[in-house]
Amino acid sequence: MFLDYFALGILIFVALTLFYGVIVVHDIPYEIAVHRNHPHQDAIHAAGWVSLFTLHVLWPFLWIWAMLYREDRGWGFNVKNNEMEALRERLAQLETQHEKIKASHQQPNN
Repeated sequence: MFLDYFALGILIFVALTLFYGVIVVHDIPYEIAVHRNHPHQDAIHAAGWVSLFTLHVLWPFLWIWAMLYREDRGWGFNVKNNEMEALRERLAQLETQHEKIKASHQQPNN
């Protein structure tokens, strides 16, 4: 009699663990989006719940969507515009310095 109740308790424990485990797994893309300060956090969270009810069919796509954005570089591998402008200015400075040095070496010494 005790073993019957013990087995029932284990069965209930396993069922609850699996139930809550699936819910925790479905929220992983949302947690990634929150960590990366993703602009579509709410949409990823809502789509995660939809994916939960469709047996996680959408889950891999949500994970990819959450991983695409990073706050420091935006979507993909682009450098932010202000960093690119700073690099262009630095390049222009180096080119003018190079031209000055080149011009000073080409002057004949009297």
